[in-house]
Amino acid sequence: MLPASLQNLIDELARLPGIGPKSAQRLAVYLLRSPHQRIKPLGEALLNLQGGLSFCEQCWHVAEASPCRICADPGRDVSQICVVEEVLDVIAIEKTGHFKGLYHVLHGVLSPVDGITAEQLKLDALFRRVDNNLDIKEIILATNPSLEGEATALYIQKYFADKNIKLTRIARGLPIGSDLEYADSATLQKALLHRTDY
Repeated sequence: MLPASLQNLIDELARLPGIGPKSAQRLAVYLLRSPHQRIKPLGEALLNLQGGLSFCEQCWHVAEASPCRICADPGRDVSQICVVEEVLDVIAIEKTGHFKGLYHVLHGVLSPVDGITAEQLKLDALFRRVDNNLDIKEIILATNPSLEGEATALYIQKYFADKNIKLTRIARGLPIGSDLEYADSATLQKALLHRTDY
């Protein structure tokens, strides 16, 4: 029904996370109606995206050079490593302005159902990094509180169980502005379990 080039664009846009078929159609039609000078920079940015970027060989965060800006920053606390699932998690934590340590990006979580094993993640790189660096005193596990995130955190905890490394887990509980009556029981349980002094 649609010309092949437009349908191909819709199909490619629909493969992106968070973009459904209807959103892909709207974006494609918007681009079709846009003047050439608006589309050309977008196309060039997409084509050049991977050419100028790589992953930091220390933390596996996306970077223009290795080590990345965070790992190369002399003002960072090298005794702390915050382990996250994805690059976007680093960005979210950095936006808070409160964490001054280093990161380690796993690029996913353990998920046997999806065929994702430890070998496909940056777990061995984390273990080598910590084993070969005596400055690291604490590992902060900041994986998501999903079944896969918890399994990945447990896998890391088991590796470091007999080593002289402090392992902590980010707190979980109720988001600010939420109502208790709408919280699920697991969230309430975690909030009560990890309560702090007031």
